[in-house]
Amino acid sequence: MFVTPAYAQDAGAGGALVSFLPLILIFVIMWFLLIRPQQKKMKEHKAMVESLRRGDQIVTQGGLIGKITKVKEDGELEVEIAKDVKVRVLRHTVATVISKTEPAEG
Repeated sequence: MFVTPAYAQDAGAGGALVSFLPLILIFVIMWFLLIRPQQKKMKEHKAMVESLRRGDQIVTQGGLIGKITKVKEDGELEVEIAKDVKVRVLRHTVATVISKTEPAEG
């Protein structure tokens, strides 16, 4: 009817690890399904933003489509969105590159 002291002591040793096992398993699953792919995506976006150059056609996160006319050192781009209409956008707001220009030879 009552639990003996020897049985109660034995349950405490392995019970702590077993009770944390589901939490550890959930963290591992979250790491592989959410955190790791997000870090990979951020790394790819950073590489894409660093490789932007004059002549690339881009889409910003706000939905503007244009061609880069000037790359500035302070993290800004000058983008032509229509004939003689240029806007300044921040580098990190570029969502995708539609077409890349070939690097100049020489």
